[in-house]
Parts: sequence; structure tokens; C-alpha cells
Amino acid sequence: MVGHDGSYCADYALDTALGLADQLRAAAVIVIVRAWSIATAPQPPGWKFGYVSSFDEYAAAVHGELVRDARMIVDQYPRVAISYRAVHSGTAKSLIDISRNARMLVVGLRGRGGLAGMLLGSVSDQCVRHAVCPVLVVRPRS
Repeated sequence: MVGHDGSYCADYALDTALGLADQLRAAAVIVIVRAWSIATAPQPPGWKFGYVSSFDEYAAAVHGELVRDARMIVDQYPRVAISYRAVHSGTAKSLIDISRNARMLVVGLRGRGGLAGMLLGSVSDQCVRHAVCPVLVVRPRS
């Protein structure tokens, strides 16, 4: 399982997770997860001013954006089975909840440089502390 928010760090985490699965010839499906809220969701395709989109339309828009964001990396690993999951919940909470069914959780770490860069971000920190499965926190190389 790998968390993906569309950032460069999430791309690196996804590439790491898929690379490991490919090298190990893992038979398990890699689940790519994106947590979302109405505030962070993209506008659904049928959205127009004055129209209130349904929850299902927002969920579909988030799922579609996740698939598009991951496509370039996923296409590099044709032997790895992929599943996508958009979860309407806080990021750390959703990853921790889903970790109950995972063999490993891979998350990216947004680098900040200096002293702040040596500290784990709040999501990765919460995942390391509370996930049920092993957690791999990856940081892109400079």
C-alpha cells in the first residue's frame, strides 16, 4: 500500500513501492491510496457555478485524478498489479485504517531542509507510530 497526494515526494514513494514489488515479484496488489476532503477534491467534470455536485461525483473526480497522477509511474511496472482507492478522510487516519489489511505501507516524506528536514512530517510520523503493518518512509534524493 502506498499513500499518494500528487506531490513529488508521493511520486517517489510510489516509484519505490512499485520497484520493490517488481523486484520481489510480489503477487499482492499494490493499493495506491489518496485521502481527500471536499476542500481538497478537484471539481467534478459536470461542475458549473451554482450546481452542487454529489459526494459520488467528487469521489469519482478524486479517483480519476489519482489514476492520472500515478499513470506515468505505474506504466513503468507492467508486471505489478495495481488498485486505486480514494478515501474521504484525513490523510493519516485513512492510511492507518487501511494499514490493517496491508503487508507494508510506503509513504513519502516532504523534505524541508535543515533541522526541519531531519524531522518526520506529521502524516509519516503518525503512520510510523500507529500503522498496524511495517511502514517505509522514503525521502527523494537531492
